Amino acid sequence: MGYKAIIVDDERKLRETLELLLAANCPEITVCGSVGSAREAREMLVSCDVDFIFLDISMPHEDGFAFLRTIPKENYAIIITTAHSEYAIKAIRANAIDYLLKPVNVIELKDAVTKAIQYHELRKRRNAALKIYHESLDNLQEQIQSGQNTITKITVPIHSGFNVVKLAELMYLQADSNYTILHFSGLSKIVATCSLQDFEKMLACPEFFRIHRSTIINLNYLKSYSSFPGNYVELTDGTKLSISRIKMSEFKEAVSRYSKSLE
Repeated sequence: MGYKAIIVDDERKLRETLELLLAANCPEITVCGSVGSAREAREMLVSCDVDFIFLDISMPHEDGFAFLRTIPKENYAIIITTAHSEYAIKAIRANAIDYLLKPVNVIELKDAVTKAIQYHELRKRRNAALKIYHESLDNLQEQIQSGQNTITKITVPIHSGFNVVKLAELMYLQADSNYTILHFSGLSKIVATCSLQDFEKMLACPEFFRIHRSTIINLNYLKSYSSFPGNYVELTDGTKLSISRIKMSEFKEAVSRYSKSLE
């Protein structure tokens, strides 16, 4: 199955390079246009039946987010091309939006296209996934443009689509092979189709700490911890979880830093 794409970026060399890389490495993608502005992109969407938009979010006059507000963005697979800060990358990851860092790496390009196709097909089959994708793009815009280095919600891929999760309600995460079980206050849980390592990158914030190779906890739900018998934490709902011996010292420092940040 083939997909048509446009490239929207004010850097001509980036557009030319990306088009060549797509032609050589992603045969399922046909580039039907490459433009340097949001205005030209809108014109191209009218003349071409587009599936994918490779979009730079930092363009003069009208940036990528302003452009997305003018189109039915949930109808397309959006892959953001960016040279943005680490915080912006964290926000993009948190909202399950596909992205490419400049300069574009071939392996990352192929991975992003493969995942974007998978999710694009899922959204076409499931209206709920389409709605959440729209919400995720809005969340991303809000988080980046607020200028605050804080992620409050993440979009989590699951077998049937996606869930938007409030971090304040997430108590702890446990690895389950290549999946991750997310446990929430109120005893509910979901199984995410991505690894605990993926979540560790996504949750790079003071309140989340990896206490074990298989466990990340939200320090807001920490009730106590003990080194006898064995190293473990107890959460506010009574759950007890092991702390690996090599993590104990780092864990105590993380608790101390986080406690001071709340004062």
